[in-house]
Amino acid sequence: MSVSRHPVALRLEQQVGGATRLLATVMALPLVDGIFPALIIAGALNSVTGILQTGLLIFGGSATVAVILAEMEGSRREQLTSILLLGAFLIPVAVTEAAIAETIETLLNFEVFHRFAGLVILAVAAKTASSKVGEYLPSPSVIIGLGLVASFNPAGAELVVSPDPSRLINAGAAAGTGVGFAGAVAIFAPRLRGNVDIDLFRFGSSVALGMLALDVLGLMPTQAPVALGVLGVTALFAFDPGSAADPESDVAADASSAGAEFDDAPTVGSPSSRSVDDAVADGGDDVSDAVAAENGAGEAVVADADDATDAAVEDTDDDSPEPGYGYPGEGESRAPWL
Repeated sequence: MSVSRHPVALRLEQQVGGATRLLATVMALPLVDGIFPALIIAGALNSVTGILQTGLLIFGGSATVAVILAEMEGSRREQLTSILLLGAFLIPVAVTEAAIAETIETLLNFEVFHRFAGLVILAVAAKTASSKVGEYLPSPSVIIGLGLVASFNPAGAELVVSPDPSRLINAGAAAGTGVGFAGAVAIFAPRLRGNVDIDLFRFGSSVALGMLALDVLGLMPTQAPVALGVLGVTALFAFDPGSAADPESDVAADASSAGAEFDDAPTVGSPSSRSVDDAVADGGDDVSDAVAAENGAGEAVVADADDATDAAVEDTDDDSPEPGYGYPGEGESRAPWL
């Protein structure tokens, strides 16, 4: 199986080192760059669907799936242990940020910051869909920083000593949903590995993030969890059991068919062989001609068999169904939707 070749993923892997640290970086990134506090202030966690959408798309998503399937090694027990230890860190930090977010909210003009919260999700969705597009977009932390400056309103500032318990519970539930999603992927990793089209799942996740951004901005004309629906359909279509077929079996089949042609070569006792014997028995001068013709036929059959085997190997190498864990915009062929 190939590993992710996304430029951002490679930089993170080089900086943090190790699959577990890379997974921790990917899942903790929303807490560091300010996306999660922005969603809390924007009220994205005020419902069960909002909690699920935030947990699955912000803490989970295609990056978490790619790291677990393409990078993490070891048994399922070891992977689950690493994910649970990561959850023991993520959930308390998420709850702490929810408590701080209430104080930050008193310093901001909610209507202005609400728009920047939607913009930052759209930026993340664009970066998820294409690394080339992401090169021209500012980072989420820059967008949130601009939102804080634009919406800063110190007139109503106050220190919230007793934060809302429901907001803290919702924040912990969102982080816990992301950890549970990662654990489920690790449990079913032997089945999913090689059978999931990461390119398609990543693109669908970016569309789902876009739907979540429209919901946060209040531009979605429905209260239905559209983002969850898009994510569910994406997971369904990204699962392709046929992609795990072993290309070596096709090589063996083609080679055996080529060998069958070689088996058809004249053998001792065949009519062609008997023609040589008859020539010798007759004492004619055409013995050497018959032997040369016999050798030429055998060499032609062997050459045809070798050519057929080489062609089968080349076709299998060109058409090998390697699962695509790369990212678009890297000079290699991609599906039309990428």
